Amino acid sequence: MTPTFRKSFKKLYKNQQEEVKKEIKKIVNDPEIGEEKKGDLNRVFVHKFKIEQQLTLLAYQFDSETRVLLMLGSHQNFYRNLKQVVH
Repeated sequence: MTPTFRKSFKKLYKNQQEEVKKEIKKIVNDPEIGEEKKGDLNRVFVHKFKIEQQLTLLAYQFDSETRVLLMLGSHQNFYRNLKQVVH
């Protein structure tokens, strides 16, 4: 978990955190569930899901042993901010 992800996660209400935890379990079980990005964000995957009708994006990277949660948030400025986290 990156500090950026942890900070976004802590701002959520408890019920929203539970929804994110369910989605994280899906990623752990099937890391290719998200869409792989190209260009500056190659090897970064983004999983999209809804929390209370709000589209939420979760960015992560993975290899055979680990899953790194990079960022969590709404679509607004998500990819611009994600580039700052990755590089």
